[in-house]
Amino acid sequence: MKSVTLKDLSKYLLLSTSTVSRALSGDKNIRKETRDVVLDAAQKLGYKPNLIAKNLKLGRSFSIGVIVPEMVTPFAAKVIEGIQQTAVLKGYRVMVAQSSEDPEIERKSLLMMKEFHVDGIIMSMCHKTHNIDLCVEFQESGIPIVLYDRIAPSLKVPKVIVNDYEGAKAIVEHLIKSGRKNIVYLQAPDYIYNATERLRGYQDALYQFDLKFDSKLLVKTKLTFDGGMKAAKKLLKRNIEFDAIFAFTDTMAIGAMNYLREQDISVPKDVAIAGFSGTELSTIVYPKLTTVEQPLHDMGVEAANLIIQQLEKNLKTEKIVVFDTKLKIRDSTC
Repeated sequence: MKSVTLKDLSKYLLLSTSTVSRALSGDKNIRKETRDVVLDAAQKLGYKPNLIAKNLKLGRSFSIGVIVPEMVTPFAAKVIEGIQQTAVLKGYRVMVAQSSEDPEIERKSLLMMKEFHVDGIIMSMCHKTHNIDLCVEFQESGIPIVLYDRIAPSLKVPKVIVNDYEGAKAIVEHLIKSGRKNIVYLQAPDYIYNATERLRGYQDALYQFDLKFDSKLLVKTKLTFDGGMKAAKKLLKRNIEFDAIFAFTDTMAIGAMNYLREQDISVPKDVAIAGFSGTELSTIVYPKLTTVEQPLHDMGVEAANLIIQQLEKNLKTEKIVVFDTKLKIRDSTC
């Protein structure tokens, strides 16, 4: 069914389109009687304003772009939930794109957001140095950016993160206190900021308990179930002695755990396993996974508030919000 346009409404009322438009917008120069007639006719005919055209006329789209590295796990969904709940209450819509851990796709997503005239962008970067130029260009053109979780330290924008260092240190301390001495760290690539922070936490926990750091126990792998499985396979193939695995994400930890159990290696009796994320995935596997839980919903709420503050108050800020994590000890380590 064809939508009723402003022209249809003015033709029906035998009024000019400008008069009808001004009446609909509540112009005080339009007589109350005329305004009431226009509003009644609009309701009768089912007229709905073209919000896109209206917003563009105002120089705003009242939409926020969100770019995430992946949507395979519940991680991004929890953050987006917080963003959307906050944005909708403030009158904004949310547009989501996935970079698939690819800086080139991320760049195309940024450009797409600009084409759709989003007012601001919230993103978790898949690489801490790629696309910096485009982000700076966006800021200079009046499109504010907020980063969450995976950040680019060099970008002077608001950031929402967790204390990755303390979270990693706490979980490795737990493994050591439970009697583990040869602890593997399944590390993300160095181009992800969190990877180096969690590595620092891992190393400092070892030093604190007088355990020697062994580079053979560091395995870089992809941030996937398959990456965790291949890392565990590599450790066994190289006959490396280990009694625990701490993984950069829960997905990597679960991939490693599943492979070890397939090889009849008992978890946690032979090898304790822990991750970092704290999504529902950690509670639906067997054994349930010990993890560092991040307040994902709250991070989304904070990111949305930061972007809206910039849009509503034209507030330029480089504020960094750091959330604490929670150590959730489950059957995979005890």
